[in-house]
Amino acid sequence: MASTKEMYTKDGRLFYKIVVSVSHDQQFTTRYYPEKTWSRKVIERKLASFAADFENKCKNGEVENRKMKKQKAHQEELERAKIKTFSQYFTDVYSPTKQRILSQKTYSDYCSYFRLHILPYFGEFTLNEITPRMITARLLEFGKTHKHGSTIKLYVILSTFFDMAIMDDTIEINPMQKVTRPKEQKEKRLDNDNTVKSLSLDELKHVLKCLNSEPLKWQTYVYLLFDTGCRRSELLALNWTDIDFDTGLVQISKSVGYTPESGEYLTTPKNGKSRTVDIGAKSLSLLKELHKEQLNNGILSQWVFTQDSNAERMFFNSPTGYFDSFGKRYGVENFHPHILRHTSATLSITNGADVTSVAARLGHSDVSTTLRFYAHANQESIKKVGDTVRNLIAETS
Repeated sequence: MASTKEMYTKDGRLFYKIVVSVSHDQQFTTRYYPEKTWSRKVIERKLASFAADFENKCKNGEVENRKMKKQKAHQEELERAKIKTFSQYFTDVYSPTKQRILSQKTYSDYCSYFRLHILPYFGEFTLNEITPRMITARLLEFGKTHKHGSTIKLYVILSTFFDMAIMDDTIEINPMQKVTRPKEQKEKRLDNDNTVKSLSLDELKHVLKCLNSEPLKWQTYVYLLFDTGCRRSELLALNWTDIDFDTGLVQISKSVGYTPESGEYLTTPKNGKSRTVDIGAKSLSLLKELHKEQLNNGILSQWVFTQDSNAERMFFNSPTGYFDSFGKRYGVENFHPHILRHTSATLSITNGADVTSVAARLGHSDVSTTLRFYAHANQESIKKVGDTVRNLIAETS
């Protein structure tokens, strides 16, 4: 039976301490505060009712005492401190977190690395069992069959994984702290034969001449690649609503990505930002013809570049196959979509365009990226500036 004891707080308020003993080692306590305006009879009646109700709850296991709460907290702490396997932590914590903060393309790329190159080696180990020696051995093994840049990428992905485990207190020691990062390979100085491959002006003219014999869809696609300097994936995602036929401006806000796991998907451009590029009269004319052709063929599509004879978006790998066959038919070596992007940038820079504007047009995150790829072209444009100044001096002397 519950026992009650009349007591007072430090500031003089009346309360009753209620104690219920369920067994010799299990005791529960609570407090009951009556209203100041209640009479003694009212207090006794309500106190008795409250004490009886509290006793029933204690016997039915509906109340936790201090000891039970402490034991429960301790058990929860043990659960939280359970050492997860690498695979469990990836599935429960790392993957959901990265999915929220990464682009779909980057997230799919990360998952592919884990599925193919990490989980088969570390998945069944607990996080605390994985040592720096094990990680170093895996990186060395991976590096024997993969490019150096891929090995660095594997190191970076593993670092983000263990950094997260450290931050949420899943582990206390980060094994990556004792793993040496693969050194960046020194960039070789590029001469004229080793710069980013692009077409010469004569080669470009040859391509455009041959293009006149090709289907209208491919005429438009190839010409736009050169005219805009866009990536092939950005043109694949182009909608008719992205084109302003009055101003000749095109909004590049989407891109088509692909991974073996998720297939094709829409994502943002590579730098995550939209940009606007202008196109010339020839491009506008080809686009108008292509739109008219689609309508005449009964194709009502949001996509500028569709599959043959239907309104679905062109497949991700279709441009690569077409460029390969085009190159073989017309004698253009190593012809691929990206070479026209490089050609557009190289010819722009060597003919006086400033690198900052070219970087913005290409969708590079910063000018240093453009300078790294087109250093030789930039040197030629700088030399032209010098020649211009020297010629002016020669004319006035």
